[in-house]
Amino acid sequence: MSQDYNKPTFKKLLDRLQEESWQLELLISGFAIFGLFSAYPNLEIAYQHAQNENNIFFSIVMIVALSACSILIFNLLLHVLLRGLWIGALGLRYVSGDIEYDTLNYSKRFNNYLKRKVGSFDRYIGRLENYCSVIFAISFLLIFYMLAIALTFGAIAFVVTVFLNNHTFSDISTYFGIILLVFLTIGMLLTFIDFITLGFLKKKKWISKLYFPIYWCFSIITLSFLYRPLVYNFLDHKFGKRLSLFLVPIYILLVWMTSLYYNQSNYFNFIEPSGQHISNSLNYEDMLVDDSDFIQNIAINSKVISDSYIKVFIVFDKSIEDEIYKFNPKLKLDEDTRGITSEMSSINSGAISDALKSEYMTTFNSLYSVEIDTILYKTDFVLGKTVKKQNGFETYIGVKNLDDGKHILHVKRKELKASDTLSKTAASIPFWYYPN
Repeated sequence: MSQDYNKPTFKKLLDRLQEESWQLELLISGFAIFGLFSAYPNLEIAYQHAQNENNIFFSIVMIVALSACSILIFNLLLHVLLRGLWIGALGLRYVSGDIEYDTLNYSKRFNNYLKRKVGSFDRYIGRLENYCSVIFAISFLLIFYMLAIALTFGAIAFVVTVFLNNHTFSDISTYFGIILLVFLTIGMLLTFIDFITLGFLKKKKWISKLYFPIYWCFSIITLSFLYRPLVYNFLDHKFGKRLSLFLVPIYILLVWMTSLYYNQSNYFNFIEPSGQHISNSLNYEDMLVDDSDFIQNIAINSKVISDSYIKVFIVFDKSIEDEIYKFNPKLKLDEDTRGITSEMSSINSGAISDALKSEYMTTFNSLYSVEIDTILYKTDFVLGKTVKKQNGFETYIGVKNLDDGKHILHVKRKELKASDTLSKTAASIPFWYYPN
């Protein structure tokens, strides 16, 4: 079976499938577009959730997934549009045949120009066919490129985490990690240069000898051996190469366009965090109505308080725990188990004693304080979780003695700078108190 591609019957089968591939292209594009539009909102929610938890690993995974979705949606919609135009052109050809320029009665200047620039209708149909086929193929090739970028940076992150994180220069693994990191960094740059120059490093004899081991290693890291024939088939075809290069600036332009928004004021952009003169909806739990809305660092339960208490919620962040270690070094464990882990792992939260957990929360409460206007309120933060599954610290403050009207809640935290302890405002959130 592995030699079937050399048989004439197999080549005839490929030729026949090639002529009929447009039907499969449209079928796959239709299902893919429907699936991508369905998946995109969920991916956005997952990305927002990872961002709010400062989960760098899953944020990168979601960025790659969203980028891949965006590229596929754009390319496949363009492919369906051009295929529709191609089918329409075929139908028109059946009715009216080729373009008869002489029957248009244009002047000789325009007649010659149109014949030279527009040409025959069959050539137009052939060009549309080429565009459709190349765009469809390159759509999935670009996904592999995105995967290759993610795997390369993933390999670098793996080396840093395993060999260089919390290791000293007395460890042999540190030097091994440095060598691997240098190799991956140089290899990544050379592979990128070879990619954007369409194989320049493979053309020079003495450079190609040095580059070959790097090329071989990165073909495994990036899984390029799975799609390499498709790449070289594009590179040896001028039309495919030109179209590939033309699409890159279009993607950059689309990314830039998605960052645009209309600003109505010279003084405010209406997406700033809450403060003395701003009330951002992401700082109020009852205003997080959309699936993609998450608390922005710190929030209270509502913009208008009618009960005799306020809930204050601080989103958990790795930097908060690092700050706790600075103020209480004995809480820092010998082995940092934060990050991706398994429920089957032998080291889990159950291995930490209640006394240490209590000391952890005591340290946190000594770092964070809450003021309303200028009055300091007693707080006792505990670990909690919002309805949207955001982890963090929460406390409740009695406010029945407040006057009616607007007030500002300030959350302050202590920071160590050199040998000094500073107090900084982590958030200022306005609210209105009108008791029932």
